[in-house]
Amino acid sequence: MYSVGHSEERKDGVAKVRGTARYVDDMTFPGMLHARTIRSTIACGEVLAVRHALEEQGFTVVTARDIPGENVIALIADDQPCLADGVVRHAEEPLLIVAHPQRAALWQARVDVEYHARAPLLDAERSSTIFKEVQIDKGDPGRGFAAADVVVEGEYRTSWQEQLYIEPNGVIAVPENGGVTIHGSLQCPYYVHAALCRVLGLAGGKVRVVQAVTGGGFGGKEEYPSMIAAHAALAALKSGRPVKLVYDRMEDMAATTKRHPAVVRHRTGVTWDGRITAMDIDVLMDAGAYTTLSPVVISRGALHATGPYRCDHVHVRGRAVMTNTPPNGAFRGFGAPQTEFAAEAHMDRIAERLAIDPLTLRERNAWRPGDTTATGQTLGADCSALDVLCEAALRTDFQGKWRRNRGSGRGIGLSLFFHGAGFTGAGEERLASRAALELTAFGARIHVSSTELGQGAHTVLPQIVAETLRVPYEYIEIAPVDTAGVPDSGPTVASRTSMIVGGILQRCAEEMRDRLGSLSPEEYLELHGPLVITKEYERPPGSVWDEEHYRGDAYGTYTFGCNVVELEVDPVTYEARPRRLTAVLDFGKALNPALAKGQIEGGSVQGLGYALLEEVVHKEGRMANNQLANYAIPTTLDVPPLDVVILETPYRHGPFGAKGLVEAPIDGPAPAVINALRNAGYDLRSLPATPEKIMEARCGST
Repeated sequence: MYSVGHSEERKDGVAKVRGTARYVDDMTFPGMLHARTIRSTIACGEVLAVRHALEEQGFTVVTARDIPGENVIALIADDQPCLADGVVRHAEEPLLIVAHPQRAALWQARVDVEYHARAPLLDAERSSTIFKEVQIDKGDPGRGFAAADVVVEGEYRTSWQEQLYIEPNGVIAVPENGGVTIHGSLQCPYYVHAALCRVLGLAGGKVRVVQAVTGGGFGGKEEYPSMIAAHAALAALKSGRPVKLVYDRMEDMAATTKRHPAVVRHRTGVTWDGRITAMDIDVLMDAGAYTTLSPVVISRGALHATGPYRCDHVHVRGRAVMTNTPPNGAFRGFGAPQTEFAAEAHMDRIAERLAIDPLTLRERNAWRPGDTTATGQTLGADCSALDVLCEAALRTDFQGKWRRNRGSGRGIGLSLFFHGAGFTGAGEERLASRAALELTAFGARIHVSSTELGQGAHTVLPQIVAETLRVPYEYIEIAPVDTAGVPDSGPTVASRTSMIVGGILQRCAEEMRDRLGSLSPEEYLELHGPLVITKEYERPPGSVWDEEHYRGDAYGTYTFGCNVVELEVDPVTYEARPRRLTAVLDFGKALNPALAKGQIEGGSVQGLGYALLEEVVHKEGRMANNQLANYAIPTTLDVPPLDVVILETPYRHGPFGAKGLVEAPIDGPAPAVINALRNAGYDLRSLPATPEKIMEARCGST
């Protein structure tokens, strides 16, 4: 009967397999218009004039002057306009929205925009506009470097990465009840709700957001749906008719957010026996033209920049800066893949300088329970960095293969990584997430705003409730995600849904179980009437965070992982071909082992794409390869055999011991690939490792 730890069938699986699940573009409403966004063609400058005759041709046209509220997409900072009003800060910036009953007519719409173009700033290293700066200090780095026998320096670069969810962005806005209802492909309904209230000037009760079936997000549908929903809503309110706005793939790739490019510089002091004495790390991220979520991306990136390694003397500085490129935003991993790539590539270079193998160096420095992080957080009994490292090394005969491969064109590389589960610092407290559980005749119905994106949230949450109530999984339902009917359980991001929202629901179910006593649900309802239990997030006892000084418990806990990649380099084409990827992860408890394994496999493959294939090409601030013909992602033919190992070291504050999982698998593949290339004889320090880069990267001095 009990559910947790079993691979229950997905609640959403049958409809998706049968093709009956209704995505945004499957939906229609009477009298519906179709909309298109008219975008800037320059990266920086002023709009001098916009000329068209579209109203006479039956189009609804929306400009900044039609915005009834504030011309802003509300998020962390109020700097991004809903529609540009005279000033352009990046290519593809929205200028106006056009809508028409016939979708085909949208591409005949003629709009002439006259600009005064200015020279764009496209190099983050030349930018003096800082959206967010983070500094982390521990101990005395000067003292740590004085104690070192060797100081190793290195610079590491990562580029953009496109989320490339299977379903592009899309919403339908329906004017009703003096306000508007949004049906959308999105991750965070209450983000969209808050943004619409600001831009439309409406009270909360006049705005409703309903999640449609959503074909993936990977962070790309965290903040951006607020923009597309605002555009559709403005057109709907102006026309008085429902409006569908769905991007095609090329527009979605060109205009929406990506992973932040980064430049990370390390200076590390070590003793000859491999003990790290000091770390000095500088992280620079390119935020693009507007702030979006960059402050929290650089925050998480800086917090993960040290890797999971002991060091008493640390200085980390992180900056997210402005450039005249489309804004960057959330992407699975949220800043950690960039900085952990640098940390792990740097560890292999340290090992080479000390003439010891990469595994031994990591074994000597990996965190143990009781160690402290760069922010001074004491790691609990669930700290399993050494466990995942040893399991991966043993499983792959890492040391033996590493010695045999050196300089042969074949390589094996290892990466050890960690990922903070949940929002950073006091973020979960500020969110004050709520979840509700309603008793039904046979079980219960879950009410949360946490969305199903394909990751399995709407399967795992019912498993937690079923296990706690001690009823069959089939008796647990989940209510539609609709801001008019479910409480705000926080955004579906940051590896928080199972751990944070699942923990709240577990407490709801525990109280419901106590209230039921010996009664069945049906008997309780007959005797006492309806029962709905609502609870709010509670911070784990003893957790402390100082936001101003970045000290204390940055996260409730951490997920740990280790990747080993084995590859070959073609001696003619210089293409790196992965032959095997081993992924060992410990995330406390596998609530649904099949779904967990699927997430590890998917994140690992996405990480291989980041490492080897996915290259965003910019030309004058615009994405030049915004199509699948020339933006390559891994296909089934590119995926090597995957060996997934799940370890379970329970977290005492997680539901049944569970921590966050979904983001961690993408942190490790890229550095493992780069380290395998180093073992094969190629010294690369930037992503992606394309054949052109590999050809130029025969290992030289470190």
